[in-house]
Amino acid sequence: MAKETNYLKSFYWKDYVTITVGLIIFAVGFNGFIIPNQIVAGGLGGVSVLLKTAFGIPVSITYLVVNTILMILAWFILGKNYVVKSLYGVAGITVLMGVAEQLITGPIIHADPLMASIVGAFCCGIGLGLVYSMNASTGGTDIIGAIITKYKYISMGRGLLYIDFFIVCSSFLLFHSIEKIIYGLIVISVMYYTADMVINGARQSVQFIIFSQKFDEIASHINTELHRGCTVLDGMGWYSKQPQKVLIVLARKTEANSIFRLVKRIDENAFISQSNVVGVYGKGFDQIK
Repeated sequence: MAKETNYLKSFYWKDYVTITVGLIIFAVGFNGFIIPNQIVAGGLGGVSVLLKTAFGIPVSITYLVVNTILMILAWFILGKNYVVKSLYGVAGITVLMGVAEQLITGPIIHADPLMASIVGAFCCGIGLGLVYSMNASTGGTDIIGAIITKYKYISMGRGLLYIDFFIVCSSFLLFHSIEKIIYGLIVISVMYYTADMVINGARQSVQFIIFSQKFDEIASHINTELHRGCTVLDGMGWYSKQPQKVLIVLARKTEANSIFRLVKRIDENAFISQSNVVGVYGKGFDQIK
C-alpha cells in the first residue's frame, strides 16, 4: 500500500520562522515598554502573581501545572499540530524573554507611561498576531482563547480580551491602584485589537473555486490535512466545449495559505479563485442565529 503523502509538511518550517519573528517582537515590546512601567497585562503571568499573593503558590509551579493541563486539553480539542507549535512557542518565549531582559535594562520610553503602554501593546499585538496566524500560541490563556474561538462566534483577540479584562481587574487586590488597572486595560485592548488586525479577522471565511484535472487528489488532501469539506460540481469550458470538474471549498481565512500551498504541490497548473464571504453557517463554521 502506497504511503500517504502529506503535502503541507514541508511548509511547516516557514511557519516556525514566522512564529519566531512574532515571539521576538513580543519579547521586545513586553520587556522594553510593559515591564519597566509595571503594567499588569493579564495572561497566565497575571494569574500566577495573583495566586502567589493569595496562597503563596510559586509562579513556576502555576506555570507548569496550568500549561500542562491546557496542553492536554488542546491535544484533544485543537489537535497535535497546534500543541507541537505551542510547545515551541512556550519554549521560545521563555528563552527570548530572558534574552530581552538582559539586553533591555531600562524603559525605552521614559517620560510618558501612557505612550509606553500604547507602543508596547502595539508591538506585543503584532507579535501575538503572527503567532496566532500560524495556528500556534505562547501557552497559558492563549490556549483558552483558541478553544473558545473554535466553538464560539468570536475572534481570538476578543476572546483573550475578555479573559485578561478579568485578570487585570483582579490585580487591584495586589496593587490597590486604579491607575495601574487603567494602564493594563489600555494595554490589553490595544494588544488584542492589533493581534486581530494582523491575522485579518480570525473568524473571517473565504471561498475557493478550483479547476484542476487532479481535483480528486486535491479534495482528498483538503479533507485529510485541513479537515475541511469539498464539493465537486460538473462544469464545461465554453471555449473548449470540454467537461470540467469544479471544486468548491469553504475555509477560514487563516487556512487560505495552507490551501494554496497544497494545491500548488499537487497541480501547479490549477486555476484558483479566492473570494471573501460575508458569512458561513453550519458545521465547522458559525451557528445560525
